[in-house]
Amino acid sequence: MTLPDGDCDLLRDLLVAAGATTVVEIGLAYGSSALAIGEALAAQGTARHVIVDPFQDSAFSDAGWAALCEAGLDAIAELVREWSSIALPRLVSEGIVADAAFVDGSHRFHEVFVDLYFLRKLVRPGGLVVLDDQWAPSVSTAARYFERNLGWERVSDAFAGGSTRRAGDDPSADLVPRCVAYRMPEPSEPAFTDFRPF
Repeated sequence: MTLPDGDCDLLRDLLVAAGATTVVEIGLAYGSSALAIGEALAAQGTARHVIVDPFQDSAFSDAGWAALCEAGLDAIAELVREWSSIALPRLVSEGIVADAAFVDGSHRFHEVFVDLYFLRKLVRPGGLVVLDDQWAPSVSTAARYFERNLGWERVSDAFAGGSTRRAGDDPSADLVPRCVAYRMPEPSEPAFTDFRPF
């Protein structure tokens, strides 16, 4: 339920190197990733951190939000207490352009897919989308669609040295990094005949 410290450091460093000033985060929980993102954004000066988590109060007793407030990061962060499938389309309609996104919300395939669908409209070309728990088949399969059909480019060394887990929690499977980062391409819509199975 919380991103390990080493992965938080890698996330922070990735966002600092990218010069990110606006980040959308899906899932807050206990706030470890949000603190890392907040640290990266605070280093940039002008910053905006939009966090979407419908369960922050009911499942986490506002622990993540309290940690951000105690760190003084509530000045740049806003918490949207709605389902991402409701909040993200509204952010698109408001014209928000993000430099990066961090996704650690629902791990159901259809919900991850919807998050990624809207994040491709929110994150600028050249920006980053980082997924947590890509060891989960539902998460990695959703991401694979965007990689194979829409040209999302995996940043291969972004989480080198970070935590790993066996794919699908299968003891015989390979170890894979917990997090994966993708660089956003220029927007384009492929013809429906160009569909690549994923």
